[in-house]
Amino acid sequence: MISRTLSRGPSRSLTISEVLREVENHLARGAAELVLTGVDVTSWGHDLPDTPPLGSLVRAILDRFPALSRLRMSSLDGIEIDPLLIEMFASEPRLMPHLHLSLQHGHDLVLKRMKRRHSRRDAVELVARLKARRPEIAIGADLIAGFPTENEAHHAANLAIVAELGIVHGHVFPYSPRPGTPAARMPQCDTATVKRRARELRANIAATRGDWLAAQIGKPLSVLAEKDGTGHAANFARVAVPADVVPGTILTLTPRTIEEGLLR
Repeated sequence: MISRTLSRGPSRSLTISEVLREVENHLARGAAELVLTGVDVTSWGHDLPDTPPLGSLVRAILDRFPALSRLRMSSLDGIEIDPLLIEMFASEPRLMPHLHLSLQHGHDLVLKRMKRRHSRRDAVELVARLKARRPEIAIGADLIAGFPTENEAHHAANLAIVAELGIVHGHVFPYSPRPGTPAARMPQCDTATVKRRARELRANIAATRGDWLAAQIGKPLSVLAEKDGTGHAANFARVAVPADVVPGTILTLTPRTIEEGLLR
């Protein structure tokens, strides 16, 4: 974890030297892949002297540890992804081609009511810029269904952004009110509508993911073996791993089929 927070208060960033010590400790224990995570990863550095951007931390890790095979980012706020991090996603093979966005919605009015700082266009342009440089990058996103005041047109925009961004790793959250929040005081969608819209979002993501998985058939994939007989490719696709492979091993596998969302 590269940032900490207490009761959702201001983020507290670990310094670069603290993060490097953590990385060194994990590598000494045999880690083949590390994930940078925190409550708000892209806010890292805002409270440090000179406010270093997140890309500088990623660059420092990869420069300091050439033996680190795979570095993966957890959920990012796209509006705060700095130019250096964008460049590294595009050109650094050890930074995994997997971007998970804290997107939340595909309609600008709903994003404004959520008090998000990005627009739909911001997300579309970011993904287009990255895919132009690194076509294999896989896009994930968090999406909320049934946010207060959401109408069918808003929901249609939410459905459409799945295909527009090519979201293949999706987390869909049906909205539920939290007492005391501004959203809880807004006009609410009825429960049945929220559930239906969440189902439709999941179905859109499943269709996009199915096409994407089919496109992985016949491609050699670098897979990190895990303890359950599967592993994750660089793009975070789940792949079946031979039973005799030791967990933590990185190997190249070429899937020939898909079985219940698992490449084999």
